[in-house]
This record gives sequence, C-alpha cells and structure tokens, in this order.
Amino acid sequence: MKDILNIGGVEISSRLFVGTGKFSSKSVIKEVLTASEAAVVTVAMRRVDFDSGQENVLDYIPKSCVLMVNTSGARNADEAVRIARLAEASGCGKWVKLEIIPDAKYLLPDNEETVRATELLAREGFVVFPYMIPDLISAKKMENAGAAAVMPLGSPIGSGRGVRTKELVRIMVDEIKVPVIVDAGLGSPSDAALCMEMGCGAVLVNTAIAIAGNPVEMALAFSLGVRAGRLAYLAGVSSTGKEASPSSPLTGFLRD
Repeated sequence: MKDILNIGGVEISSRLFVGTGKFSSKSVIKEVLTASEAAVVTVAMRRVDFDSGQENVLDYIPKSCVLMVNTSGARNADEAVRIARLAEASGCGKWVKLEIIPDAKYLLPDNEETVRATELLAREGFVVFPYMIPDLISAKKMENAGAAAVMPLGSPIGSGRGVRTKELVRIMVDEIKVPVIVDAGLGSPSDAALCMEMGCGAVLVNTAIAIAGNPVEMALAFSLGVRAGRLAYLAGVSSTGKEASPSSPLTGFLRD
C-alpha cells in the first residue's frame, strides 16, 4: 500500500516540501524540484513578479507541484491575511504557509497572532499551514482554528542547527491530529530523517538545499533522508535503553 500524505483533500506522495528562496539562479529551482520529487513548493508572495516573464519564479515551478504561498513579511495577523487574499486573487491558490514574524533579530514567529490569522483564513476556505514556535497549547489552538497542519521550527530560520526543538516536536506529534511538518533550521538530510523517524508528516527545507555546493545533489540527498526516516518510522524504530542488551544469548554453550 502506498504511503500517501493527505492534506486539504490532496494526496501528496512526497513528504519533502521545498522552498524557493536563496537560490543562486531561478533556473536551478526546476532542477532541484525534479531531483527532490517535491510535490509541494513554497513561494514568498513578495518574490512573485507577474509583470516579468524571465524573472517570475512561478515559471520555474512544474505544474504538477502544489503551490503554497508564504506570507513572509507579515508582522501581524491582519497583514498576513491581506497577503493571502492577494495571492489568491493573483491566481496562486488557497494553500498558504502562514508566517507572522515581528522579531527582526531571531525571526521567531508570533504564535498568538498566528492563531488569530489561522482562524480568519480557514473560515475563508484557505488551506492553512501555520509556522510556529513549538508549543503544544498553541498547536492545539491552531488545530481547533482549522489549520491543515502545523509547522514548528526545528531551530531558527536559515541557521542549519538541526532539530533543537526535538522533544517539543515529539510531544506535538503525539498529541495533535493534524500533520506536524518541521520547518526551518534543518541543515542536513539526517535532520530530515530524524523528523520523519519521530512521526512527522513532512519537512520543509530551503536554505540547506539552496546554499549547498551542489543544490541538485543536496535535494536528492534530502529526498532520500526523508524516505529513509519515514520507512524507519513505519517499520517501528526501536526504543532506546540505558543498559546494553545482547543481540545473541550470552549463556547456554559455556560452562563455569
């Protein structure tokens, strides 16, 4: 049986979502998406230029991919809702990564404003993916407000520090019903594999792929990491222990 992620009535075969920022050239984006086999792609609305043919990032995204507009630049719920509505009116669809960041230094999201925006947009039929600081209570509020998934950060955006919020993410996976998609801070394919082993629904990666020496090969590596981690989760990752446990009996053939 195929392992399919279903969000907003859409069946998604790849659990690696890919962002489109920071690439050295837009032409690389299409190669990255092909190598990663990504089915969901995020684009910041402020980076979409409908008046330009060659420089419009949408031209480099395969039609088979689901487009998720990012409300990057929004500092409160009202600004985020306005960006999402503008994206829909421009033909970008109703999938939205809700990103509300008033903090310019660490780029940490405002969970309270994000809950409010989630409720407003979900009411209008948007498929909402709120980006958040990992917190079970906020995650439950977003779920109750109509979020299609929640997107806790692994570590600060672009830091490449990995899943520093592992225990908080694990609690969210165990306690909420919608998919948990780790976004931000993943630096290597092993970070993505770890998220999948914990039972996350997917991961979103941008910077680690975009700034790699070979973004296309790194995209493939992340794809393999996600698949390996998901397979391990489905197979049943063994629990850890404090003491050694032999894989073969230590008695039965030697006598004192």
